Amino acid sequence: MGTIVLLPIGVDDTALDLCLGALDAGTPADTAVWLADDGQAGPRVQPVIEHWLAHTRLRAEYTRRARSIGEVAHLDEMLRACAGADVVVLAPDAIPAPGWLQQLDACFARDPSIGSATPWCNAGETAAWPRLGEIDPVPADLNAMAQACAGLPPMHPELPSAVTHAVLLRANARRKAGGLDMHSYGSWNAALVDLSLRMAGLGWRNALCETAFVARAGEATAFDGDMDALGTRWPGWQPRLAAFLMADPLRSTRENLQQLHRQAIMPRSQGDLFAPPPASLPEPPV
Repeated sequence: MGTIVLLPIGVDDTALDLCLGALDAGTPADTAVWLADDGQAGPRVQPVIEHWLAHTRLRAEYTRRARSIGEVAHLDEMLRACAGADVVVLAPDAIPAPGWLQQLDACFARDPSIGSATPWCNAGETAAWPRLGEIDPVPADLNAMAQACAGLPPMHPELPSAVTHAVLLRANARRKAGGLDMHSYGSWNAALVDLSLRMAGLGWRNALCETAFVARAGEATAFDGDMDALGTRWPGWQPRLAAFLMADPLRSTRENLQQLHRQAIMPRSQGDLFAPPPASLPEPPV
């Protein structure tokens, strides 16, 4: 069974349109994609989804609940329906770069101890590029960004937890850790962080997939009380997160990516400067 992309539908039709366009362009044809609406999408979102479904190369399905059950319960329902499969939870405002899913799948194949894999993101908190913990603009050329990421050696360093712009979850790790905690968290972002911490407690690694990039306009927002609930349940997580941000163990990796990115965009911006001269000049007219 191949990886399934789960996309909980949001209310921003413009962001969703960008997400779906990038998803279709940068993901292998026939990939299983599930667009699931917890009864939240407004009338402007529906035409975006319908148009995309009619033209996508992906094996996509769309479901909509008549009545909302809450975003955490809804995502948990999606995850349980995909039992036995690795799944990527993709934020509805994410913009995947080409090759993102193949790189995440390759990350899992290299290291069976990885329970969650998170790609780089311009607004990716601990997985942020080019600056740790900051929100930067979406890269202008995601093809060049993907090329640069693919040039990094795949070391897959550990993160304090998963980051939820896009996260691949291993089926076996998910099964052993259990489902999302819909009673303690209001946002599926916080519930996914909690799930990744439970997987880590069972010995799985939450890793950075440094060979993949998924852009996003801004960071995820948690519901009131979610961060307090995470801190209460996992008292060591926030100190570890703070230590990670201060020590910046990914600095050299980000610098390497910066250099590869410069090389990837150079032919587009300076190609004429490096073009070879003609083999011979024409003779002047007599």
